[in-house]
Amino acid sequence: MQKLGKKPNSENLDLNNCALSAADVTELASLLPFLPELKEISLSWNGCVGGTLKALTVHLHHVNLLKVLRLNNCRLTAEDVTSLGEAFEVIPQLEELDLSWNSNIGGKLSLLTKKLPKGCKLKILKITDCNLTAKDGESLAEILNVVPNLEVLDLSINKHIGCSMKVIAQDLKNVPGLKELNLHMCGLKQDSLQGLDTALQHLAELRKLDLSCNKEIGGGFKDSTAHLASLKNLEVLDLHQCCVTEEDMTVLSQVIPLLSSLQELNLSSNKNVGVSSDPLLGRLRFLPKLKSVAISNCGLSEESFSSLAEAALHLPELEILDLSWNKCVGGNLKLLLGALKLATEIQVLRLSSCNLVAEDLALLTLLTRDGHLGRLRKLDLSYNNNISDQGWSVFCQGLAVFKELSELDVSLRPSSCRDCGEWFGELLAALTKLPALAELGMQRWVLSEWQQKRLESFNQDNKRNIRFDC
Repeated sequence: MQKLGKKPNSENLDLNNCALSAADVTELASLLPFLPELKEISLSWNGCVGGTLKALTVHLHHVNLLKVLRLNNCRLTAEDVTSLGEAFEVIPQLEELDLSWNSNIGGKLSLLTKKLPKGCKLKILKITDCNLTAKDGESLAEILNVVPNLEVLDLSINKHIGCSMKVIAQDLKNVPGLKELNLHMCGLKQDSLQGLDTALQHLAELRKLDLSCNKEIGGGFKDSTAHLASLKNLEVLDLHQCCVTEEDMTVLSQVIPLLSSLQELNLSSNKNVGVSSDPLLGRLRFLPKLKSVAISNCGLSEESFSSLAEAALHLPELEILDLSWNKCVGGNLKLLLGALKLATEIQVLRLSSCNLVAEDLALLTLLTRDGHLGRLRKLDLSYNNNISDQGWSVFCQGLAVFKELSELDVSLRPSSCRDCGEWFGELLAALTKLPALAELGMQRWVLSEWQQKRLESFNQDNKRNIRFDC
């Protein structure tokens, strides 16, 4: 451990991203008999582990208290998967297994599933981006029959697994304690959604459901939300980039407000949200526990934005609000004035590419001067090219009131560039009064030679460590 620059720990062997060689893995295996109390092993991001895992697994019986095994991005082979399956009998306490980012696992998952003992204590299973096939989907269904305590199942970024989702969904009833189901970018289709909805009636403990980036499920929600409303413990619902249709929105407007425990809602990159969003956005008032609302790139109209603003008055715990890429916000930020005054917990405000004008920025600084937005940490104002130099100047003059701000982005659109005006000096003056600021985005602002030198010497002169992204 000292050779690898790590601190020895009798319970946690963390060799994540250590450029291990095959010889290192063999040496590591020889140490296991001397670590009987070991509970966690992490070999992630070590490509040379692939093809050598058996040298380690044959000694795992010495660490039968092992609870966590992380092997993501290790270039695992079919032989490695077989060896791992055989080792399950000698590590009966294993609760977490992470095999993510091992593309060679695809098509070979059965080599693992056939060896899993019934009643396995596994609680967390992550197989992100492993090139899983429809055949692997059938193997996953077999896993669900022997892991009754499973709480987290992450199958994200496996684009071919959607073909077997109906088979997987049928066996989800065997893991009633499941709390997190991640199906991001899994190639789900409308019939997959129907099978999954039927399974939800057995998942009363579900806390997080991620169906994002499955474009072919659009149009399927209208027939597949019968059991979604029953998830009274659901805290996170992610439906971004799902090609949600107007008919879907009509149904979701009835269902989502019934999710009484919901804390995070992401509907971003669904253009039809803006067409028929009034009922849903207005009904967010019935979800007072909401902490994060993301509706970027939803084509909101001024009317739907107004509905959101009214509903936000009833969201006292709101911490994150993302309205980026909705052009109607520009010039209308005042509609959110009442909500932003009451949102004492808000920490992240994203207004990228919203056609903001000078008056919108003036409103933000005015709010803070009056004692509001006091906890704001991240402010994204990028891609708002319509703001005048005078507008930036006024904003920078009031910027110092954002005492907890750690990230600020004022970058311009990729297709443009613009000279940094007189407000640059006011910006630097404000930065000296922002002790928490760590990152400032200023891409495509053209700095004069003098301005560039001042920026380069700022950290040294002020004993700061701000990352300037220019």
